[in-house]
Amino acid sequence: MVRFGVVGTNWITQSFLEAASLVEDFSLTAVYSRTNQRAELFAEQYGVEHTFTDLESMAKSSLIDAVYIASPNTLHSEQAQIFLRNKKHVLCEKPMAANSREVKQMIQAAKDNNVLLMEAMKSTFLPNFQSVQEHLPKIGTVRKYFANYCQYSSRYDAYKEGTILNAFNPAFASGALMDIGVYCIYPMVVLFGKPSEIQADGFLLDSGVDGEGSIICKYAEMSAVMMYSKITETNLPSEIQGEEGVIRMDRISTQGKVAIHYRKGGIEDISVPQKKSTMYYEVKEFIELIKSGIVESVKNSYENSLITMEIMDEVRKQIGISFPSD
Repeated sequence: MVRFGVVGTNWITQSFLEAASLVEDFSLTAVYSRTNQRAELFAEQYGVEHTFTDLESMAKSSLIDAVYIASPNTLHSEQAQIFLRNKKHVLCEKPMAANSREVKQMIQAAKDNNVLLMEAMKSTFLPNFQSVQEHLPKIGTVRKYFANYCQYSSRYDAYKEGTILNAFNPAFASGALMDIGVYCIYPMVVLFGKPSEIQADGFLLDSGVDGEGSIICKYAEMSAVMMYSKITETNLPSEIQGEEGVIRMDRISTQGKVAIHYRKGGIEDISVPQKKSTMYYEVKEFIELIKSGIVESVKNSYENSLITMEIMDEVRKQIGISFPSD
């Protein structure tokens, strides 16, 4: 069994644990929260005996082999490095950090201590993403990647009433780009690598974070167009457009259905069965890597995470978003 601790007791941690419970060799043995009461309540919910309110103590503990970090974005780097220095494997929620400087520090800490660090970007491990990769040659030369993730946030209602929650607070390195725009960028990087040019625009809220935005990335023979929002919603699919056809994905984050629409006619459904708990696949990958003694994921590699964050740094620079950790 790979014994996990969790940092963060919010809804995303609950989703993680729901998915992880389906993975063989996963064991939750410790919970961290800033307060004893919250840690104990969460631990009791999952039948866990050990709780911590001090990260250093948790990292030094022999009770865990790995940790899942789901704290606010601005805390990821510092917290991850505490565990990495204590030779604990780290699965860190996306985005991996607040900026590329922090990502580089995390990568170096993982290398120095010969442990696994992986960004918890679930979509690149989904069976339907694997299907997209396998069938990509069928659409010929790719000319455009279009990714869309616009989902109205319930926290925006609170924002409009004067309450600035974490999701719209620059102190936590949040906003539309960081929270959901990353879902558009990361698959692009996995599929096509680093773009040569980036052009971005967005709408800044009074709090200092973006409510929505759009990005155009240029490659040698193609372009990528991405749009994301936490203040509007759309049901538009995402697409990869080639000279011989189009691969259409219903949602870039979960890819429940993917199909090829051929230019000369015909539609090929290339969807494959996926578990409802879409985070299952990232947890499975992470545990398999640990058990195999492999300290870097091929899919969610250091390079892919760093390129993604460098793109986000440039987008923020163009839009005018800054965080305290910059």
